[in-house]
Amino acid sequence: MNTFVVEQKFLSSILSFTQPIVSKKTAISSTSYILFQINTHELVIKATDLEISLQFSCPLKESTIEHLQVLVPGKKVFDIVKELDGDIECALEDNQLLIKCGKVHVALNIKSADEFPPLPERIENLMQIDAKFLLELFSKVSFLIPQNNSSPALNGLFIEISAQELKMTTTDGHCLAQVKTNRYTLNQDKRWLVPRRGIFEIKKILENTEGNTVFLGVCGNQLVFSGESFNFFTKLLADEFPAYHMILNKETFIPARVPKNDFIKTLRRSSCLLSGQFLATTFKFAGNNVKVSLKNSDIGKLEETLLLHDFDSEPLEMRFYSPYLLNGLQSFQQDDVQFYLKNNNRPIIFEANNQNMYEMVYLVMPVSSANV
Repeated sequence: MNTFVVEQKFLSSILSFTQPIVSKKTAISSTSYILFQINTHELVIKATDLEISLQFSCPLKESTIEHLQVLVPGKKVFDIVKELDGDIECALEDNQLLIKCGKVHVALNIKSADEFPPLPERIENLMQIDAKFLLELFSKVSFLIPQNNSSPALNGLFIEISAQELKMTTTDGHCLAQVKTNRYTLNQDKRWLVPRRGIFEIKKILENTEGNTVFLGVCGNQLVFSGESFNFFTKLLADEFPAYHMILNKETFIPARVPKNDFIKTLRRSSCLLSGQFLATTFKFAGNNVKVSLKNSDIGKLEETLLLHDFDSEPLEMRFYSPYLLNGLQSFQQDDVQFYLKNNNRPIIFEANNQNMYEMVYLVMPVSSANV
């Protein structure tokens, strides 16, 4: 009988990463299955929904199998394995996967591996990136990716790599977030628009796996993230990301600073009074103060004054939707928030530099007086 032994912790962890893939309905029924490729020392697990694909290597404690591959029902095998403890002994017999762990004996029907769609091959690795650093970059901008924006080009994260820097940019049409670093460069310019789903799935893998580095590569029309034990493939969006460079031009803008924690607390209180309504909060910048006010006839009103530093201009009044400001500022680490203003028709642009490792930009468009 063909048997192998695997540690429950490893197998359960890997199977958990496949669940968003196997649960997505496609035109091919076999995508709800996971491909098990077994040999004498490892179990290679593959899953695909034709948009994102995952290949993961799991070490085996024992195996009598030189080479064998079968399809296992993706959700069922995970639901069973996650409730087990310790070493799991598996056997393949009579078109079934027999799972034994202590007094537990479960048999799952399996299918031929021939029914499984082929995964991409021949990965071209382009660069090696520190895994924790890559995860941090993703976290700084991914929060702004819309789920189902009517403009398909907004539903992704735009990655640009040049000889000078690596940039990641996201926008929902109201705000824009960007992080850039000169730690990673390529001689040949590259641009990819990665779907929101692909970004959040690779984030989940990076957050829950060990490994110091990740290889970034391409395979046909897919972007590939490769760790010590996995390859993660995601198809790219074909839409053109909006031209954003002009809106980030702050050449004639007025600089200023506010204490970050005080500003965030004010924005949270302002957001509490919205009660689900799209109401603008008024910000009056003048001298050493910024006066913040909001009135909601159904709830009440807010009036606060914050310290303002380095503002050298005539008084300026602008209106913003507080949650838009709050969403981005929570990613900033500095005690004081540096920002730039122009007038009530131009955005507010926040900037931060994290110990020369990367630069952050967060932009929010003002609310038009016609919408107030």
